[in-house]
Amino acid sequence: MPIVTLTSDIGMQDFMPGAIKGQLLQENPDFNIADITHLLSPFNYPQAAYICRNAIRNFPKGSFHLVLVNLFDEKPDHLLLIEHDGQFIGCADNGLITMILEETPQKVVALEMDKTATKNTLYCIGIFAKAINAITMGKKIETVGDASVSIRVKNPLRAMLGQDWIEGQIIFIDNFENVVINIHKDEFEEQRKGRKFSIVFKRDEVIDKISETYADVPDGEKLAHFNSAGYLEISLNKGNAAGLLGLQGYSETQLHNPQIASMNNRLFYQTVKVYFQ
Repeated sequence: MPIVTLTSDIGMQDFMPGAIKGQLLQENPDFNIADITHLLSPFNYPQAAYICRNAIRNFPKGSFHLVLVNLFDEKPDHLLLIEHDGQFIGCADNGLITMILEETPQKVVALEMDKTATKNTLYCIGIFAKAINAITMGKKIETVGDASVSIRVKNPLRAMLGQDWIEGQIIFIDNFENVVINIHKDEFEEQRKGRKFSIVFKRDEVIDKISETYADVPDGEKLAHFNSAGYLEISLNKGNAAGLLGLQGYSETQLHNPQIASMNNRLFYQTVKVYFQ
């Protein structure tokens, strides 16, 4: 049974998550459908990339992953199906795929959309479902779409580097309000070069060691550690780090709206800087 995962910013309030599954099962009742999340923040590409990248890599080779984020950023005439490192990913041609993979896809095809059709989410699911079913029946990805497509590219949101510092952005805040920074452990150690460090945020908050578990510090105390995906995380032991420390996730909407960014940055901080000495 082929595994098909769903990731979206649709939410769980209405019929759509169930309808999407129904559309897939109409095409093939043997699809094994798994939700990654439907609670992504709307239009937040860095968050979507972080979630998808670190969930997809844990699935068996040959799984299919539908990323239903900002499908209609522009009026579309095609969708994308990607094969990369043994995984298949379906998404809009909106630049998100290069943010997820952090590199150019190994194989990509365009799935044509009927110019006369009403283009909505369920219509897109029908197109993806047919392509997935064709591949599970033995067809190569190159035969289910146009392999000559030139895709849109968005660069991953990367930390900024200096000789004695690294500055990262908050890309995700989890259900416990732990704060995830786009600084990977490998990048941190490469930049650190064995030196001491200070993690600084909200102007006067400092952490100077990496913990292994929340229990390494007393209740209510702040800590830094690397999460299961290898990214730097700031937390409070049995507390809500984001709210209590005044930290907020990076937002492209705010980035392109100076008025909103200025208003929010009076109360919240979206970056974390590490100094090495």
